[in-house]
Amino acid sequence: MGKSILITGGVRSGKSREAERMTLALGQPAIYIATAEAHDDEMADRIARHQARRGPEWHTIGAPLDLAGALRDSDGTAPRLVDCLTLWLTNLMLSGRDWEAETRRLTALLPELRAPVVFVTNEVGAGIVPENKLARDFRDAAGLVNQQIAAACDELWFCVAGHPMKVK
Repeated sequence: MGKSILITGGVRSGKSREAERMTLALGQPAIYIATAEAHDDEMADRIARHQARRGPEWHTIGAPLDLAGALRDSDGTAPRLVDCLTLWLTNLMLSGRDWEAETRRLTALLPELRAPVVFVTNEVGAGIVPENKLARDFRDAAGLVNQQIAAACDELWFCVAGHPMKVK
């Protein structure tokens, strides 16, 4: 089985940069599995900034919905970075897909993978209770997805103000 790592933290906590560093330390070239979709100019700008930060040692695969399939299809010798699980969850929820079944599919796949994978996710449950049902449902779902992936991963890291702390 390939090593699996989950990195979580708040917005702008440094988790993506740490995940990129960890992934490249596992081998080069590496595969960046991107879950984001650019539905507006601001998100397109965010995606462009992430892409500009990465060098030629990265090959990017888009996987807004079928994350398990992208991991299975890219499995081999190159380490993979999945950025991020919360955007993947957003995509699943907004498309009406069964996020619980997709999460089970993903966690069941992890022990079968040969190449390492580093996941990035957001810690969204430490803030205020959202005022609308969709936001509350998302917050709750993200917490459950994070717990399940963390349980299935070999390592868990938490980033705070650019400093990673090993949890597991």
